[in-house]
Order: sequence, then structure tokens, then C-alpha cells
Amino acid sequence: MPPRTPLTDPSLADAALLAHTEQGREWPLLVWAPGPGVRMVSSAVLGGGIGPREWVLNAQVPPGYDRLDPVAHLRDLATGAGLAGPGVGLMTAASVADRRQAVDGGARAVVTAGIGVRGWAAAPGTGGVPAPRPGTINIIVSLPVPLTDAALVNAVATATEAKVQALVELGADASGTPTDAVCVAAPAPIGGEAEPFAGPRSLWGARLARAVHRATRDACAGLLAAEGSVVGAGARSPGIAT
Repeated sequence: MPPRTPLTDPSLADAALLAHTEQGREWPLLVWAPGPGVRMVSSAVLGGGIGPREWVLNAQVPPGYDRLDPVAHLRDLATGAGLAGPGVGLMTAASVADRRQAVDGGARAVVTAGIGVRGWAAAPGTGGVPAPRPGTINIIVSLPVPLTDAALVNAVATATEAKVQALVELGADASGTPTDAVCVAAPAPIGGEAEPFAGPRSLWGARLARAVHRATRDACAGLLAAEGSVVGAGARSPGIAT
């Protein structure tokens, strides 16, 4: 039996919105649980790296979140949501209910975005790695084809490039937030066959890029418009169909 393909049902994200109550506080959660047969690559604080993963949890935390044990907290939230086995846990202060998703040729992207704290990756005079804080653009991508390890890593780079492109087009004057995270999922290879490339000019990398670009634009445009920062809202990059 072939592995289950992640996020191919457009209604799946809607069905996976949960609310977990912990110590009198409600924690909104966006949960996707494709089960066994899926490999993921992620920069997430929980379940990062490359390997078999059975679920993704994107937890909405309050703006004043100051716990110093995010990994343990995410594990507790996952357990409370009925998730077992290896998985990926992300955090954001953005509304997970306001996620945006886009599909391109079988590649699907789901983005939650908070951009109150943003800037350029190569900003001078900065250092250190902050704990997850308010803001954060979390990107979850699924592809219906297996990828090699190298292609999974390449897919993260492609997704990040597409995110930055969307922000620049919107006039955000930033490449992202200090705590952005990415997760890319694909079926585990069967018989060793897997796509070797996921760069922006490969078949699946291009589809991934367009999906991430559209979902990121949709997730960030309203936020920037609300603060009066969005420019050229109707602009599109050459070759990008939205």
C-alpha cells in the first residue's frame, strides 16, 4: 500500500484546528497528522532535522510567552492533542486560525504569519538565537512525491526564497522574522526511487515555490495593509500566477 500523501485534501487544515486547555489557558493548535510513511525536514524546535515524522503541530502562544522549555511544552501539547510517535512542533504568536494555504500542481503550502518583529537576515551588529517569540512566519509544505535528503534540504531553501520574494513584493522591507520556521513533508521512498532536486527550476521545486509564494503573500498582505506598510498590493512578479 503506498504511503499516505500529506495535505492533499484542501479541507484537511480546517478539520485540524484544535483547542487544548492547559492550566486554565486555551492553546489554539493547528494539527496535521498524516501518520506513518512520511519523511519531513524541518527547522522546528521540536522534531527538527530529517527523518520519519507522523504529525505536525503549530501551536499558538500568547504574545507574552516566556517559558524556557518550548520543546517540553510542545511535547505536552502534542500529547494533549492525542499525537503519538515522532513529529514536528512549531510555535507562533500569530493566529493559527488565520492560516493561508495554496496549491500548485500537487504541492501544498500552509502558512501562519506574524510579522510585527521583522528584519533582514544579514542585519549588522546582531547575534544570538532567541527563543520562539511573538511574530514568526511558519511554513508547512507537502509534496506528493518522495525526495532524497539533498532534495529535502533544497526544498527548505526554495521555500525560504519564495517567502522572501513575497515579502519584498509586498514592501515589507524584510527577509522574515528572527524565528521563522519551515517544515517540508514528502512520502517515504519506495524501492529507493526519489526526486533528486527541489530547487526553484526543478519541477517540484517550482511548484513548491509558487505555492509558498502565494500562501505567504496571502498571509502577510493584510497584516502589512493594517499597519500601512504594504505597497503595490496588486503587483506580481514576472511568471508568478496567482
